[in-house]
Amino acid sequence: MRRLTRPSRFWESLAVVIVKPLSLLLVKRDWRHGERIPREGGIIIAANHLSWSDPVLLAHFLYNNGRWPVVLAKSALFKVPLLGHAVRSLCAIPVYRGSSDAARSLHESAQRLKDGGAILFYPEGTCTRDPALWPMVGKTGAARLALESGAPVIPVAHWGAHELLPYGEKRPRLFPRKTFRVSVGPQVDLSTYAGQPPHAGVLREATADIMAAITAQLAELRGEKAPENPYDPAGR
Repeated sequence: MRRLTRPSRFWESLAVVIVKPLSLLLVKRDWRHGERIPREGGIIIAANHLSWSDPVLLAHFLYNNGRWPVVLAKSALFKVPLLGHAVRSLCAIPVYRGSSDAARSLHESAQRLKDGGAILFYPEGTCTRDPALWPMVGKTGAARLALESGAPVIPVAHWGAHELLPYGEKRPRLFPRKTFRVSVGPQVDLSTYAGQPPHAGVLREATADIMAAITAQLAELRGEKAPENPYDPAGR
């Protein structure tokens, strides 16, 4: 059965009418290397995560560069009246954390990739806890999805969403107007792992390659040198 990789015309138009003007009003743009995003075929967009606002701002960026982002969202959102219907209609994929259904989101993502979707994936799994806001050690879901599906991984870094809405805060900081910076890197080379069984060691190494590619783009955006070792919330 073919899965939706783009919403109906009504829901797409509604989202665009709301998100694009709001995004343009709230932030200035510094968008780089959008041409590196393939316009067709299943792809994994692997991005860093700074704020609850960055999925919306990234969605605007990806839409302007020819792709409708299929977002992975907490399963609880799908149960909220009206909001749940809207999230589902916009082709989001529910993420079931800490349950027997946890693997369902990866299975659903794989189906969407086969149908040509662009999956927006946050390998960290949550907003970074690094004190300097660099990407953390990633979880292996994106790497597993890439190795099992063969879909290209496109690293995307962004900076500025945290200034608009810092993690944990509910009220945005509107003034002065912030700049949302985005940089797209070349496709992550995972050819080293082709044909290898996706055991834990392979997945960790592939994940490290993906996170390194995202971090390199973020270092370019920030004009700073990234730390040699990413922050590990498990090991501190």
